[in-house]
Amino acid sequence: MADKYKKAVIDGTLVRKIEHFDADNLLGHRKTDFLDHQAVFVMLKRDVPKQLPEGWSIRELSDGKIEVTTAGTAEFLVSSHYELAAKAAGQLPRGLKLSDHYNSRFHPRGLQMALLGASDAIHSMGIPWDSVVDKVSPDQVGVYSSSVFGQIDEEGMAGLFQARLKGERTTAKQAALGLNSMPADFVNAYILGSVGHTEATTGACASFLYTLHGAVRDIRSGRRRIAIVGNAEAPITPEMSEGFSNMSALGSDDNLCKIDKSATPDWRRASRPFGENCGFTLSEATQYIVLMDDQLAIELGADIHGAVPEVFINADGIKKSISAPGVGNYISFAKAVAAAVNIVGQETVQKHSFVHAHGSSTPANRVTESELISRVAKAFDITQWPVTAVKAYVGHTIAAASGDQLISSLGTFKYGLIPGIKTVSEIAEDVQQDQLTFALKDIDVSAEPMRVAFINSKGFGGNNATAVVLSADKTNAMLARRYESTFSEYLTRRERTRQCANDYAEQADRGSLNVIYRFGENLIDEKSVSITNQGINIPGFSREIEFNVESSWQDMQ
Repeated sequence: MADKYKKAVIDGTLVRKIEHFDADNLLGHRKTDFLDHQAVFVMLKRDVPKQLPEGWSIRELSDGKIEVTTAGTAEFLVSSHYELAAKAAGQLPRGLKLSDHYNSRFHPRGLQMALLGASDAIHSMGIPWDSVVDKVSPDQVGVYSSSVFGQIDEEGMAGLFQARLKGERTTAKQAALGLNSMPADFVNAYILGSVGHTEATTGACASFLYTLHGAVRDIRSGRRRIAIVGNAEAPITPEMSEGFSNMSALGSDDNLCKIDKSATPDWRRASRPFGENCGFTLSEATQYIVLMDDQLAIELGADIHGAVPEVFINADGIKKSISAPGVGNYISFAKAVAAAVNIVGQETVQKHSFVHAHGSSTPANRVTESELISRVAKAFDITQWPVTAVKAYVGHTIAAASGDQLISSLGTFKYGLIPGIKTVSEIAEDVQQDQLTFALKDIDVSAEPMRVAFINSKGFGGNNATAVVLSADKTNAMLARRYESTFSEYLTRRERTRQCANDYAEQADRGSLNVIYRFGENLIDEKSVSITNQGINIPGFSREIEFNVESSWQDMQ
């Protein structure tokens, strides 16, 4: 069965020619002026504008028709067709219709993706969500999620902004559903039914690490015990492609052909981190993870895939261009490496860590990021430091991009393989390679397992972030020491968790994704909320919210 469908699966996934619309033949309008000319035409009376354009005179005919005569200069929009400069994009698997998996109710594509991604993360835990929330107070649950551009298809902002120009009406949903905070709102309202903390932070292409930073911060402070973290972005539209192309940010078909000395663009290899490249590849993705404090993970028997002890975020300072790289990433990246040395020791970082680079596939990025990584390697005496970039496979998914890097890194920890940058045959001459090893082929590290990954991200506007990620083996070894007396019991509970997670994975592999969509279910009656000076009791939740917030101002009264 696998051999039968292998080619179709490969051809219909990852980076390929745009399939959402015909990128060779897009409908648009061209502004045309009729100069000093009289034009006469007939139209239906119902279509005549309430306010006649300047120079129009009308005469009513029979059968509900109107004769229009224009005088002098008249302006018209004439339908015309055009093609995109960049026709490659990283897309969800061909044939996957998100709306088939739940009652989508005209949701924008990005919100459909958010529901699918967050549902998948919840099911993949192998622990029923109700069992999780019964262990914590309702306000100890947090959702950290966003999209950078909001929802920009017809059901969102595109429909809102284009309706009048296309002679259509806006809908009651387009403005609300178009907001970039909607992924968090949808996860809260329709998946979790959460009344806990919600946070929708964006940081351009580093947005996933911004949301991750918020969750790590709150769990470390004790304010949150469990967090759903992720982003969903659906930016593959003609307008977004044109916008980035006009910035010379996308890898155009013409430039791909020039690099390859070919008459035909190689869309499959459009994204080429650290090689001879000409711009990034616009892509879509949904990436969600579940974080919890270690005590809750042990108590629940959660299967721990890794740990995120630190996320650092820094800006660039004064800039000449909002899109230009700057000094901020030097700070975030170096601090991340220093933090890892402090946590696991210098030898582990030197011999058992790797870098999952931003690797956007632009000429500027390949120079600046490689120099940054090389200089940090020298500062910490790291040699032959493995560097890879998942954008070679999936392109640039904007808000979800660092999520792609994180999930790929967890795969390296689990399977002992650093994926090669296979769209590149050789590293570009201007890439700094001192003390670095760029993975052009898969690197087998099963004999010398990786313990630490550095997730690096650089975003427009000076949004830089770097996360430290510890492997499952390293995390479990640390927890075994902290919870020595109960760790064997945890391992027993974990076996049941893994079996449930495997059962879901087999079901999902057969196409049954079981997307959670709790529209209008078990609504909370606000009149039934019980409030005292000690806390709040919410119907449907096993634990109440306690007023136990300590303040640093208490001693100053």
